[in-house]
This record gives sequence, structure tokens and C-alpha cells, in this order.
Amino acid sequence: MTLIKSISGIRGTIGGGPSNNLTPLDVVRFTSAYAQFLLENSKKKLTVITGRDARISGPMVHELVNQTLIGMGINVIDLGLSTTPTVAIAVSFENANGGIIVTASHNPKQWNALKLLNAAGEFINADTGAKVLAYAEKEVFNYAEVDRLGKLKERSDYIQKHIEATLAMEHVNIEEIRKKKFKVVVDGVNSSGGIVIPELLKVLNVEVVKIHCEPNGYFSHNPEPLKEHLTDLCKAVVTHKSNFGIAVDPDVDRLVFVDEKGELFGEEYTLVACADYILSKTPGATVSNLSSTRALADVTHRHGNNHITSAVGEVNVVAEMKAVQAVIGGEGNGGVIYPPLHYGRDALVGVVLFLSLLVERKITVSELRATYPSYFMSKNKIKLKEGMNVDDLLNQIQKRYSKERISTIDGVKIDFEKAWVHLRKSNTEPIIRVYTEAKSEEKAIALAQQFVTELNSLI
Repeated sequence: MTLIKSISGIRGTIGGGPSNNLTPLDVVRFTSAYAQFLLENSKKKLTVITGRDARISGPMVHELVNQTLIGMGINVIDLGLSTTPTVAIAVSFENANGGIIVTASHNPKQWNALKLLNAAGEFINADTGAKVLAYAEKEVFNYAEVDRLGKLKERSDYIQKHIEATLAMEHVNIEEIRKKKFKVVVDGVNSSGGIVIPELLKVLNVEVVKIHCEPNGYFSHNPEPLKEHLTDLCKAVVTHKSNFGIAVDPDVDRLVFVDEKGELFGEEYTLVACADYILSKTPGATVSNLSSTRALADVTHRHGNNHITSAVGEVNVVAEMKAVQAVIGGEGNGGVIYPPLHYGRDALVGVVLFLSLLVERKITVSELRATYPSYFMSKNKIKLKEGMNVDDLLNQIQKRYSKERISTIDGVKIDFEKAWVHLRKSNTEPIIRVYTEAKSEEKAIALAQQFVTELNSLI
């Protein structure tokens, strides 16, 4: 497996040989490169926030990251077992110079990664990423002398700080939520979400039924919160007669709901619901990426506002949100970005906005879902083969469909009248993603199969 280096971080499988997998040598090399970049742009003593999810390799990789930063003369504030959004807000709260989260997000247990943050607690952009990769390639690192080594400070209070900051946001209807006394099943996929989501709900007087909430890194199912992986949650919601269910990914930046009948609310509709609530309070634009549902645009237009699309990747969504001063945005994979707290996907934020919407509308989760336009998505992938020229493949598809409405800001997206297909090389896996959306599940699947077949015929 070749290391994947992108705006989504440095990502690879544990074990194997250097430069082909995420080995200890690679962890030290890329952490040193990130540190060298920070040092080249500052003459003062620097501080970096670090944290990790619960995956098995987390402690090993995290220690390597911390000690490498110290070796570069940078102070470290270590949050330990944490979440991606928690580390992000800690960077801002501590006026730190950056952050590193040790997590491979939705990837299986054999994967790990370094997610790199800037001084605003946001993912580094493509230009910064290119500079970090250049430092790593050259391996010209200037480590600190013994009297200038960094210092390590451990903090265990940031999950609580994150919860408090989330509940302090405007429009969070804490008292009404507490009065409702919801009963909710939480699937924490045996990672950090098994701690933080129940803690948040407890403050809101929600009765929590936990499944897969032991943060031991042995993922109880594929950690990507998709329908086919959440059968345990769907059954538990019905068995425990709960109001709904919540699933998050290992680093708690993606959020999915299950209704009271044990049916998926739909990961694409997490952002739709949260945006619906915020737009009812604060008029403004919304932003989502090209692979997200049209339902967000429909709901945004219903509120009389504009919807804008960006390239896939949180950093791209954030850049577009800032450009148009969007009131809310995110990605259709269950990622909600609400600027009043921070510019990053945050499942805690999504939970409290969703609860506030439910108590305001006084309806069930299934009734809420019925108020939104129905679209169906099919998410497929084609594994990349050695030497495969993805750009050439996508150019051929673009030429075949040149008469349709096409966007090429990120791969190729073809908008048909009642459906769309988005083809792009993944930032996080060695695959081509083939996403489609249509007005029925059958049509979405058929459209996806059509393009999978077409791509395979060109390989």
C-alpha cells in the first residue's frame, strides 16, 4: 500500500516498509516536516496541540508525534484520547500554532493517519500541504539542541470544554431538550465517540443506551457510518424503544441518525436538517461539496437563500464558506460545519442542532425526514491499479458527456435533469469514487452501475 498524501493528511496502513506504509519512520519524517514548516515561519517558541482516536495503533503513533515535536523544539499540549473537532477548538482556545490529530477517520483498524491543522484549528490548505510534503521529501530537518527541546503538557479537560462550548452556542435550546427527556442509542464504534457523545447527551438529560462504546480500537463493524454497517444500531433503537439512534465515526467529525423505527435518517440528511434549523434563525448562504445531496440546495432555496458547491474535502468547503460568508455548511457524509464555534466538521454541534430542531418542531425523527425532498444516493468505488491514469479516464468520460452540465473543479461531475454522477479520485483511499443521486434508489444504483461499467471498459 502506497502512502496517501493529500489535503486530508498523511494516511497509510500500519506495518510493512517505509514510504509504502505508515511506519514509525514515516510518522517521524512527516511530523518533522510539519514542525520544520512551522519553525520556518516563526522565531518564537511554538506550541502544537495533539490528540488521537482510539484505534489500536494510536498510542504508538501519538507518542512518536509528541516526541518528534519535542525533538524539534516545539512544546506539546497532549489531549490524549480525543476527537478531531476537540483538538481543533483546543488549538484556537490555547492560541497554539497548530495541531496534529492521530486518526484515519472512517478507515478500518489497520489504517492510521496524521491530520494537520493550522493556527486557526483548521486543516492546512493545499499550498501549505505541498510545502510540508516538500520538507518531508528533502528530509532537511533542524532538530533542537538539548537546552531547547520542547516540553510536554497533558490535558484531560478538553472534552468537557468542547461540550461546554457546544452548549453555549446561540440557538441551542437546552431547556426544551432537557424537558423532552429523550431516549437515544449511541454507537461509538469503540472509539472516542463512545465517550464524548454520551457525556454530551447526559448534560442534556437524555437517557443513553450505549452499544460499541468501549474505546479500545477494536471496531465492532466497518467504521464508516453507512447503512450497511449500522444494523446493530437500527435493531437496538427498536429493541430499546428509543426516540432515535446516533452513530459517529472514530474521530467524531461525521454524524448519522437512525429514526424511531430503526430506519436510517440518511447521512446526507444530517447536514440538511441542521441547516434547516439554522436557516430558520439566521438567513444566509449554505455550502456543501459536489458529492452531497441536492436536498440541501432545495431546503436552502425554500428559506430564500443561496447554495454553493465546492470541491470535496473539508478545507475546500471551509474556503468556500468563508468566501460567501455561509451561515452553515459541510459535507454529505454527515459532516456539519457551523462557524460560530469553529470551521470544522463536528458531530457534537450536529447533535445539539438536531435536538433543538426536534423540540422546536415537536415531531418524531421519521416525521422530520418526511418534510425533506427525497433523493437516493449510490456510493461506489473502483480500486486503482498500479500505473492507472485517472485524469485520462475522467477526461474520456467528460468528452462522452460534453453536452450535459459538467463541473471539473474536482474530478468530473455530470448533472442530468433529474440525477447526477460524480467521479473523482479519493483523497483518503486508493480508489475512484463513483457517487450518484436520483429520485429513486433503483435509478441511482442503475446510474452508478452504468458509470462503473464505462470506467472499467476504459481501464
